Amino acid sequence: MISLSKLILHLSISLLSLTFVTAIQAQENIIVTTGDWPPYISQDQKHNGVISHIITDIFADLGIQASMQFLPWSRAYNDTAKGLFPVTAVWMHKKEREIDFIYSDSVLTEQFVFFHLKERQFDWKSINDLKPFKIGGINASSYGPELDEALSQEKIIIDRVIRPQQNFNKLIHNRIDLFPFEVNVGHSMLKKYFSADEQETITYHPKPYLNNSSFVLFPKSIKGSKALSLLFNKALKKFKSSGQYDAYIKNFQQGYYNKKSNS
Repeated sequence: MISLSKLILHLSISLLSLTFVTAIQAQENIIVTTGDWPPYISQDQKHNGVISHIITDIFADLGIQASMQFLPWSRAYNDTAKGLFPVTAVWMHKKEREIDFIYSDSVLTEQFVFFHLKERQFDWKSINDLKPFKIGGINASSYGPELDEALSQEKIIIDRVIRPQQNFNKLIHNRIDLFPFEVNVGHSMLKKYFSADEQETITYHPKPYLNNSSFVLFPKSIKGSKALSLLFNKALKKFKSSGQYDAYIKNFQQGYYNKKSNS
């Protein structure tokens, strides 16, 4: 038989949870900060891309109207960490980010490779093989535990810029040798910003340096973030188990999101 004190505690927790859910659902809108990450997240695609569609529909299932706000990645991260926004997406795991954020369960799996010019003879087996090369990177980006560790120890150096297309431009003009980037996003960027002749000069090494999961982040600076993250994870699990997630990804693979539409 449950004790009176345990019953009171259980009822109190339930009441607090219900109060929080009601308060969240009463909001007309929340803003999810993000950066341009085509073909997964992009203002030029239907529903701002498949991952934006998944995220906003998960919030809709919670009775929350979510909209995506596109910012430079570093600003999206920093402004959300300060509590100016309640959610930011999507980010790979990095230990130091746990200081500022609560991670959701995985919303996307990606493959990261080294892009380079076709004319460059490039091969690698370990991080040490990267030392002789000029490498381009993106502000606020993580490159996975192994590469991030090498960067922190200055075993290799990455010259960072704001936008991915800047690094592809630097590759084309021989100002960097390698650009570590997600393979599908890289192809999307090349098609959008560069001519067919320029695209033809670039390839990538077939060995991925990282198979990665990406996450939605909730700032610890906002009191209700933990509860909101738990609600999101519960809805995400339901979204996946029902087959909705796989259906959206299948639509993505079939090109449904390629052109922006009001549908």
